[in-house]
Amino acid sequence: MEKNIAEIRQDYVRHSLRKKDVDENPIKQFQKWLTEALTAEVREATAMNMATVSEQGVPSSRILLLKDVNEQGFVFYTNYQSNKARQLEHNPATALTFFWPELERQVRIQGVVKKVSKEESEEYFRSRPKNSQIGAWASPQSSVISNRDILEERERKLQEKFRGQDILPKPEQWGGYIVEPFLLEFWQGRASRLHDRILYTLEDKAWKINRLAP
Repeated sequence: MEKNIAEIRQDYVRHSLRKKDVDENPIKQFQKWLTEALTAEVREATAMNMATVSEQGVPSSRILLLKDVNEQGFVFYTNYQSNKARQLEHNPATALTFFWPELERQVRIQGVVKKVSKEESEEYFRSRPKNSQIGAWASPQSSVISNRDILEERERKLQEKFRGQDILPKPEQWGGYIVEPFLLEFWQGRASRLHDRILYTLEDKAWKINRLAP
């Protein structure tokens, strides 16, 4: 590499985060930060890294898109036959990370997943563009395939099958999860690497707030 990556540095000076200024409810604090990220036109502000663990204890992670956040937690949708879904079936504990570099912010979440209702999954599925609905039907997610032609042929056949239909039925193997959090950490970049870190932990059904050293 021509550039020495060990020498790449950036000082963070845009914002600060004080314990006395955060909301008592971490979900509301997250919604506030997400709104600010959307207002600032952060690229893919709803993108989140999600970590799961296999039956052998091997971690894996991938980027997903948040589709809802409410008092119960964080909602996303996927194929229930995918690797991550199988891992969540074995171990429903998960970790999410949001990173908004334009605001020099990160949010880290730990929680337990549950499937959302079939009705909720169907409602969201109907809201997707038709091509995305076709994609959910066409892809045997996480399965080994010999080439891309297989996907394109499946897509072609499904486009023909559902010609004239704007809304498709939801595949049985596709639906949503909600991550019910028990820990959230809000990280605000600061100068000299003395970052602000505010930690929420759920104890006896109440949120406890602490500041962490960077």
